[in-house]
Amino acid sequence: MPDWMTMAAVLLVGVMLGLVFFAGLWWTVRRGMVSAQPALWFITSLVVRGAVTLGGIYLVSAGQWQRLLMCLLGFWLARALVLRLTREPQRERVAREVHDAP
Repeated sequence: MPDWMTMAAVLLVGVMLGLVFFAGLWWTVRRGMVSAQPALWFITSLVVRGAVTLGGIYLVSAGQWQRLLMCLLGFWLARALVLRLTREPQRERVAREVHDAP
């Protein structure tokens, strides 16, 4: 496989790892806030998400700093995507701020 194809694959894996991490965080916050034991949700989620992410990055980077950087770039792109998809629309945010004002 040519080097650019390898780097594209590593970038894609970084995006997938980021999606798993940040979508899992979003899901955990939503579940944890209504749970009777939120600490259990948050701690378990942190350990699982961290292990999956760090293990995936370690395997994909294969000891090469170029792969590591490309994987982290994909992770960062996934963060931006999840933030964009889960962000509250501006109209609802302003309405809630006006309603909650003292």
